[in-house]
Amino acid sequence: MTKSANALVTGGAGFMGSHLVDAILRQPDLDISRIVVLDDLTGGSRDNLTDDPRVQFIRGSISDVQIVDRLFEEHRFRFVYHLAAYAAEGLSHFIRRFNYTNNLIGSMNLINAAVRCETACFVFTSSIAVYGEGPSPLSEDLSPRPVDPYGIAKYAVELDLAAAHELFGLNYVIFRPHNVYGERQHLGDMYRNVVGIFMNRLLHGQPMPVFGDGSQQRAFTYIADVAPVIARSPLHPAAQNQIFNLGSDEAYSVNELARHVAQAMQLPPVIEHLPARHEVHAAYCKHVKIHEVFPNIPHTPLEDGLNRMAAWAKKTPIRQGQRFDPLELDKNLPPSWRP
Repeated sequence: MTKSANALVTGGAGFMGSHLVDAILRQPDLDISRIVVLDDLTGGSRDNLTDDPRVQFIRGSISDVQIVDRLFEEHRFRFVYHLAAYAAEGLSHFIRRFNYTNNLIGSMNLINAAVRCETACFVFTSSIAVYGEGPSPLSEDLSPRPVDPYGIAKYAVELDLAAAHELFGLNYVIFRPHNVYGERQHLGDMYRNVVGIFMNRLLHGQPMPVFGDGSQQRAFTYIADVAPVIARSPLHPAAQNQIFNLGSDEAYSVNELARHVAQAMQLPPVIEHLPARHEVHAAYCKHVKIHEVFPNIPHTPLEDGLNRMAAWAKKTPIRQGQRFDPLELDKNLPPSWRP
């Protein structure tokens, strides 16, 4: 590059976002002079952020178009890393208006500003929720059929980025990460991040809640394996305007995960089975495509990643989680989520 660049990280004070900020700072080839973190602190915390002087924190929401436009005018972002979302798949059925306002309309504010600013690359963290009930292992050539409003919003943003590239030349990279866990996860959040929920309950001497019989299958991905890939993606010409699954290949049942988490926490694996909720039973991915463009992606075994997260969780004060209030719908709401 001929001159240093500015980058925007939305949701950058959250779990994944703060690790991404650190990873960007460790990528000298990006030549970033300033990283602006935009976060409304709904799930994030300023304590997650490094004190590096190149990082500037702005408290605000992507749904606030005035804040978004002002930041793009001031900083002329070369790279945008868009992670901000209320990522509660199951709950999204009951907060539909909030979900689309925050996760979809907020994303459109960013895409509009990026087009006007002639941003070089817009990196978007989507989700494997876009696949819905597709057959696992899921591959990028499957036609998405999301079954919840969260996945629908993510897929709509993917489609809009493709349209913006076609008409305006906005280059993008889309990642579909899945079940990412690790240090800095909000352990007090009762709606999302199953590993964090399990650890929180164990630390409070409570059973781990499992919806249904626990045979649901997921692949769990350690944050340190994926944050550097997202950070350096704008530097790879072959990644431009492409979609990649990103995460672990190894699928575990929720029951197996519970046992592994309890072992990492060195506590008995006590499980409380709750009524089944509406969710995809098996969701894990193939990663052939991403390994062709990003060779040598590390893989941290589940046991190792959980041990690292457990060591952090035991010495870290747990932030208080809050129930979502008010809910927009309560029909068929899981009893454990009722106010």
